[in-house]
Amino acid sequence: MPNPEPQRPVYKRVLVKLSGEALQGKLSFGIDDKVLATWVRELRAVVETGVELAVVIGGGNIFRGVSAATWNMTRAHGDCMGMLATMINAMALQDALEQLGVQTRLQSSIKMEEIAESFIRRRAIRHLEKGRVVIFGGGTGNPYFTTDTAAALRALEISADVLIKATRVSGIYSADPEQHKTAEHYATIAGDEVIRRGLKVMDKTAFTLCEESKMPIVICNVNEPGNIQRIVQGMKVGSYVHWE
Repeated sequence: MPNPEPQRPVYKRVLVKLSGEALQGKLSFGIDDKVLATWVRELRAVVETGVELAVVIGGGNIFRGVSAATWNMTRAHGDCMGMLATMINAMALQDALEQLGVQTRLQSSIKMEEIAESFIRRRAIRHLEKGRVVIFGGGTGNPYFTTDTAAALRALEISADVLIKATRVSGIYSADPEQHKTAEHYATIAGDEVIRRGLKVMDKTAFTLCEESKMPIVICNVNEPGNIQRIVQGMKVGSYVHWE
């Protein structure tokens, strides 16, 4: 019996924010190659459905500027180091995707001509239109902003249809599900309700950017294979944030 054809995607252009911390898997530091291999197979499957895919990846598995500030490093300096950490992860992701035959372009908000293009919005859109996965590294290029903010900013700049935040938890909860087993899960929730309840979805700057432009957000567990593909096909996965 022939296999059924994959369901058509409901989104044309998607930006996925990948957690740097999740990339370390069970390691205490760095990149877990098994996790990376799982991610790139799923991203390739998404591209094969015809979706235009952009990716922002964090650097928390290597360095976090906020944490460094607690041991007397200047916050701005630490954040710049964190931006470089995102470039390490972005380069690893790029190489792994290209080894699977996926065309990519790496763009950096910090000038690194030898390893990446500088971020140019119109060029990024053109790459997407040609079917290339565009990976955005270097955060926003400025300290005091997280990669959540970079993801929201880039999603808006490329006119993405949805921002998918793929992290270690399975969506939005009333409390931290890793610490509170009875926390309530929200499959669908209005952005205003997220604000009213003080729920942690992403940092305030990123969330405000999405609110102002009515950018839909989906939060899902990146460690559950197939989640991103199911989301782009319109299936209910994780938590969906909508705007009134």
